[in-house]
Amino acid sequence: MRPAAKIAAGTVVVLATYVYLVLERPGASGTGALVALAGYLLGSVLIGLGAVDRLSTSSVTLIPVAMAINIVVGQLALATGIPLYLDSIGIVIAGVLAGPAAGAATGVLTCVIWGLTANPTIMPFAVTAAEIGVAAGLIGMLGGFRKPWWAALAGLLTGVVSALVSAPISAFVYGGVTTSAGTTAITGAFQAYGASLFAATTLQGLLSDPLDKTVTFTVAFVILLALPARFRQRFAFARRYRVFATGVGSEGR
Repeated sequence: MRPAAKIAAGTVVVLATYVYLVLERPGASGTGALVALAGYLLGSVLIGLGAVDRLSTSSVTLIPVAMAINIVVGQLALATGIPLYLDSIGIVIAGVLAGPAAGAATGVLTCVIWGLTANPTIMPFAVTAAEIGVAAGLIGMLGGFRKPWWAALAGLLTGVVSALVSAPISAFVYGGVTTSAGTTAITGAFQAYGASLFAATTLQGLLSDPLDKTVTFTVAFVILLALPARFRQRFAFARRYRVFATGVGSEGR
């Protein structure tokens, strides 16, 4: 199967799973949860495999470093119990430097490897991680990382999309309870005021995700600013779309 076909097939599987969850609302146990888990994982893996097949050597080399950033910072955020995730910084860096395919691959592989080694609950969110990576690449392509306030605004908008993508997973796979004590508490508070499980997880996501992604994109901007210009310009994507044409990295051209 060609890379584009894998990505297309994975996207179809993810969308079908999402529609199933929203329409059927199967609950956080039984067959429905298994279908959700299998659908999101299969779709994410197909997207990740298709993306990897499209990457250059320099992009493939970047992915393990970006994954390490995601996992280390994400684990620290979980340990503190704050209502933020901070596990997408490496995804954003990969997407901005090497493009949407690299961002998506970094996101999917992070969730799979992190899930297999330390935090199994993160695995179904591979689809959200892929969405963040694609968004970061597209935003970089459009010049969104040339100014810090552009990056912060892009993070805010990405967070809204991430919240909508993640809400059915949180609600119908985990029943609103995850390893993040902070976000679980927010979901519980919304339910206490009468919101349904799906509404509570959606509201929690719309509260936490925009803030989380605003911080994530801003931190990624600062890290990219600190990297040597020669390193930033090693990536064909950054050169082709003049990602850092003004501001970050323009001196390396």
